[in-house]
Amino acid sequence: MIPRLNVLDVLDEFPALDRTMTASITANACYAPLFSDPEMARLFQTELTLQRMLEYELTLTKAFGEIGTVPSDIATDAIQKLSGFAPNIDKIGRATAIDGLPVPEFIRQLKAHVGEELAGAIHTGSTSQDLMDTVLVLALKDLSDLLQVRIEGLISTLTILRNTMGNNDLIGRTRMQAALPVTVFDRVTLWLDPLERHLERLTELRPRVELLQLGGPVGTRASFHGKGDEIATRLSQHFGLGNPKKAWHAMRDGIVEYAGWLSLVTGSLGKMGQDVCLMAQQGIDEITLSGGGKSSAMPHKQNPILAETLVTFARFNSVLIGGMHQTSIHEQERSGTAWALEWMCLPQMAETTGKSLELALQMVDQIESIGRG
Repeated sequence: MIPRLNVLDVLDEFPALDRTMTASITANACYAPLFSDPEMARLFQTELTLQRMLEYELTLTKAFGEIGTVPSDIATDAIQKLSGFAPNIDKIGRATAIDGLPVPEFIRQLKAHVGEELAGAIHTGSTSQDLMDTVLVLALKDLSDLLQVRIEGLISTLTILRNTMGNNDLIGRTRMQAALPVTVFDRVTLWLDPLERHLERLTELRPRVELLQLGGPVGTRASFHGKGDEIATRLSQHFGLGNPKKAWHAMRDGIVEYAGWLSLVTGSLGKMGQDVCLMAQQGIDEITLSGGGKSSAMPHKQNPILAETLVTFARFNSVLIGGMHQTSIHEQERSGTAWALEWMCLPQMAETTGKSLELALQMVDQIESIGRG
């Protein structure tokens, strides 16, 4: 029995990956506390990715033995042999610079570890994209669980704010000009309602995203000699994923739709942050926040840093979603260029969304007063 990997059980075992040699602002110790979200980033980092890859290959070999495409004793021996496998990460990284992806070297190492007699039980009929897309979807599945919890927490906090201060008066503003009176209830509802809809969207979206990838070299499952559907059924059951009738190698609409959802979430949080920035202006003074950022030159200032950062994150994701739409354009049965662009954009959008929710909750907790009672 191959145990189902539970990210919540293993996350704490992984130290933060040393990213000091990258250009990412989240790897710079001066900026990381404001921009990075380690809990979200770990879902895409080396150790968990390799564990997911190994789990996929073990489950695939197990299915081969159960269905009979590989003799059951050979499959069993290969699985037992792989129990002590430890990948050479440095070698995988060097090979990726040549092969364009980590799977070929990973599979070479697996086959070398089990030996020539058992190597036929490893990865036979599958392709690199089957493995990598399934690993991606498993990361998104765990990401969705974490984001849902954070959205629910923010909804709860905003509901309390609306209930306790909702009767206070505000000046409604249209096109940033004073219009007619509204209440805090009205303003906070503009922040709250989209978050509830985002949860509904996520529930609808997840079945279209959390899908097994198994198609073989050109996505037809022909390389599994008529057993591809049976193998896919076993893999999908093990991972708790949907089992599509057709491999989605070159059909990225589900992944792009998910990225769009991430951008919608940060967009709604950015709107909330923009409102708070404007309400906190001296002379407007419609909101009082505890904490706040200091100025190096003007000590009297109390800058709404969290609110500003929410606006920044919303704009950042709105830039990346353009790149994600470019990843929809896969030529023929598989694209290297579009696929690699997806790897670059999506994890950043995921981490940005997680951090936005964390900062939004902190910001709401800092609200001491809003409107006039």
